[in-house]
Formats: sequence, C-alpha cells, structure tokens
Amino acid sequence: MTKSELIARLAERNPHLYQRDVERIVTTIFEEIANALSRGDRVELRGFGAFSVKNRDPRQGRNPRTGEQVSVQAKAVPFFKTGKQLREQLNADE
Repeated sequence: MTKSELIARLAERNPHLYQRDVERIVTTIFEEIANALSRGDRVELRGFGAFSVKNRDPRQGRNPRTGEQVSVQAKAVPFFKTGKQLREQLNADE
C-alpha cells in the first residue's frame, strides 16, 4: 500500500473528513515519527510495533561489479519491530 492509497482508504472510511485533511493528518504522523527518530527517540505504537534507530559500525565492503574493497562509513538506519498483536494477526490460522 502506498501513502496515497492509505489516504484514499482513510478518506473513504471517514466521509465526514475532507481528503485534504486526511492527507494532512497522515503526512503529520509520518513527519512526527521521522522527527522523533532523527532525535534518537523510540516511537512505539501499541499493538502495531516500535520504530527505533540502530547504528551500524564502519566496515570494509566490496564493489559487486569489480570486487574492489571499499570503505563503508558508519550510519544510522531505521529499524521496525512488530508488536505482539500484529504478529498474532499475521500468523492467525484462517
């Protein structure tokens, strides 16, 4: 599902809201999650999961085309861990 599909589905389920308002709400939520992660905070949505930042150490990698060794810098990457309720829903017997 893309962001625009999410907005369309939410607008469809909430006919009392304008689509532009739904778009603003979704965009604001995503921005707040991104801002919190950039500050190093953890974002937990109960029943859904938790977003956090993991730091990767610098390492030696390889250029897949030439096989030449290249230096890969340290970096921070977003990490998502599913919540128990979401895992149970995904693994429920149908």
